[in-house]
Parts: sequence; C-alpha cells; structure tokens
Amino acid sequence: MLSLANATLQVDLLDPSADVARLGPRFCGGGFIWQITDAKAGPLLSGPEGSEPNPEPFNGHGLPESFRDRSRSGEKWLWQNDEALAPGVGKLGRVEGEVALIEPCSWHIDAQPTRAEFRTRHRAAGYACEITRMITLTDRTLRSHSRLLNLSEQPMRFEWFAHPFFALSENADLSVQLPDDAALPPDSGFELNDGILTPSRQYVGKDDGAFTLLQGVSTSGLQVSVAHPLLQNGIWFGANFALSECPIWMNGFTFSIEPYQFLDLAPGDHREWELTYEFSNAHST
Repeated sequence: MLSLANATLQVDLLDPSADVARLGPRFCGGGFIWQITDAKAGPLLSGPEGSEPNPEPFNGHGLPESFRDRSRSGEKWLWQNDEALAPGVGKLGRVEGEVALIEPCSWHIDAQPTRAEFRTRHRAAGYACEITRMITLTDRTLRSHSRLLNLSEQPMRFEWFAHPFFALSENADLSVQLPDDAALPPDSGFELNDGILTPSRQYVGKDDGAFTLLQGVSTSGLQVSVAHPLLQNGIWFGANFALSECPIWMNGFTFSIEPYQFLDLAPGDHREWELTYEFSNAHST
C-alpha cells in the first residue's frame, strides 16, 4: 500500500498494481483510501465485513469512490453489447453471467508524504476517459479531488459516487447530524429526530442492516457529521456537488452515506468535484 502521514494521522491508499487482489469491478482503483489511523486512537474506518483483513473486493473498505453503470430502473450506461467502460476501473465484461473486470486500467502515481496524485487514460465499448485524482492530507483534514474528461466521440452518461465506510462501536451505535432538509421514507430502518439520524433498532453482523434513499438533499451539496466511537466530535463529511440521489445504509459494522452525482459529458467535456473529511481529535485517555 501507499501511505500519507503527518503527526496525528496516517492514510493508507491501495496501490492499483500491488493491491490488485483487493480491487474488483466496482471501486475506482486510483486514490482508493483503505484506512485512516489515528496516532492515539488507532484505525478509524471499517467496511461491510468489519475487521476482516481481506474482505471481498465487492464489499470493499475505507473511503472508496465508485461509478454506477446503470440506473436503478435498469437502463445501461457505458455498455456496448457485453462490454463496458468502468471509469477508474477498466473494461468490464461478463464471466459466467456475472459482471467482471476483464482488463484493469493502469495508473501513473506521484506520491509525496502528504499527497498522492493518480492519473489514468483508458477506453472500452466505444468510450474513453481521462481521470486525475488527488488525495491530500492537511492536519486532520483529508481531501479527495477528482477530474474526469470525456475522450470519447460520444456523450458519457453515468453516476459517480462516494461510498465511505464509517466504523461503528461494538454495539453498532449510530448518530449522524443531517442537513435540515433531509427526510426519510416510511419504514426505512432509520429514525430522524431534530436532524439526528439513528437506527430503528440494533443491527448485528454483516448481513443484518438497513438501506434507504435519503430524501430532500438532491439540489445541493452534502454536509454531515458522523459520530465516531474513538473521536470526540466524530467525522465531518462534505461533498461539493449537486446530488442526483443519496443512499444511506448500515449493518452491524459500518454506516455509509453515499452522495451520487449524475455526469452527462459531451465529447471533450470534463467535470471536477471534491470530497472532504475532517477528523476531530481522539478521546483523551
């Protein structure tokens, strides 16, 4: 793995070549944030499989970012016949009827003590793109800046989203301060009172959990504060783009809030966006 570090935090990033076994057809390989370790409190991030050191690549871990290759209604994006471009991943195809990574993209990496830049150009299914991702650590703030350029001769339409895995306590406690306009559908598995999100009940293990689409936050960026069992004031998380949708979900190990954006890029067009994570100080011992 690659690492960024300062006096209080260490950021472990997957190396898209050396850590290929941890990748799959889902998450962007360049700039994949695997773990944040506090010098006093220890590891701060989780995944759907909890502390499992080698989780299934589809499940992932940490603070990955991803693309969505089809709408929730099933409309395919970036596919041609049985081949697809997976931005930041490579070429997708089907193996025994399942979507699989056929050819991963290659990345140029420029790694410094507190920042790392990842760049790739790749093509598949008649589409092509250039992606640059910059991960920067400043004090206790981590930023992920992305730029995606359409190199195709046709429009590229798809969704890109953050998929952070925030660790829960052993009792799967959760408390999230949501934007004032946030709302939940009925029977979501969560409760929302005075802007504070909590689970409707305790969830246990990997396969017990809740999923819903957060309502009321689609016209602006996202700013939330997630309580953390090891940090005094939790983690502040922000996305600087208009949301196309925002799933939230949790199981007994982790909570995720996923700001999605819909990208509609004409040939030669590009889009830039940024995610910010601010980690409060560890609890005093």
